[in-house]
Order: sequence, then structure tokens, then C-alpha cells
Amino acid sequence: MPIGMQRAVPRLPVSGLRDYILGLASTHGVAYVETPTDKLADAITRLADDDVHLDEIECLLIALERAGVVASDSVVPLHINYLREKLNVRSV
Repeated sequence: MPIGMQRAVPRLPVSGLRDYILGLASTHGVAYVETPTDKLADAITRLADDDVHLDEIECLLIALERAGVVASDSVVPLHINYLREKLNVRSV
């Protein structure tokens, strides 16, 4: 797929997000690889005294966007749905 061309996720799931994201990554052969920019972001976050740790699924979501499998405008809703499910939080 050419750079800049991303596929939109047809319907964003609201449950089963962990398996959905793992499935997308597996189907498209996508794995998260930490970049120098990721390391810089971690250092800045640490220096700001913030405690942010992405889990395997959140890292895969980043990798899927970078690979063009998930459109940028779908990443945040997928992440929100994943966190709601992971933390067992209902939307308001």
C-alpha cells in the first residue's frame, strides 16, 4: 500500500477489542517496533513526572496505524473502546 494511503476500519467494534487488534496485526503481519521518536516521547513523559505505560495492544494499535492498516481517524475511537473494555468502564 502506498505511503499516505490508509484503509479505514469499516465498523469500529465496541467489544472484543483485544482480539480484534491482535487479529488485525496477525492478518497484516504487523508488529510494534519502538522508534527513536518513541524513546524520546518516553523520556519526555518520564521527565514530566508522568506515568504512562502502553500495553502490548496499545503498541500494536500504534503499529497498525503506522503500517496503514488502520486509518488515523480510527485509532482514537479504537483506543477509547479498548480502554473502556479493559478497565470495565461504561460510556456516559
